[in-house]
Amino acid sequence: MTSRKKITPGPVGADVDLEHDDVRLPDGSRLTDKRAAALAQRTLARRRGRPSVTGDQSHTPSLTVRVSPTTRAALEAIAAAQGRRLADISREAFEEYIRRHAR
Repeated sequence: MTSRKKITPGPVGADVDLEHDDVRLPDGSRLTDKRAAALAQRTLARRRGRPSVTGDQSHTPSLTVRVSPTTRAALEAIAAAQGRRLADISREAFEEYIRRHAR
């Protein structure tokens, strides 16, 4: 497994004086200091990966399970019929099993 490097925010190119330099965004609008700060703040606030299953900002543990091709095909068919992801169907199956067998 490779380790991930932490990305520290900082300059990625030559400094630009947005008061004097005309920098345009893909939509053609001019990039101002205020807009650059807002874009940077929004970008740095984003979380990588999928949203937490718990609904808060905590990390959701993952579980890898090996199943037969028949079981996987059945789960995929159920997911497709319901318009849901395979992970959601699998998680629901585990939760149902726990409800039935937990004492």
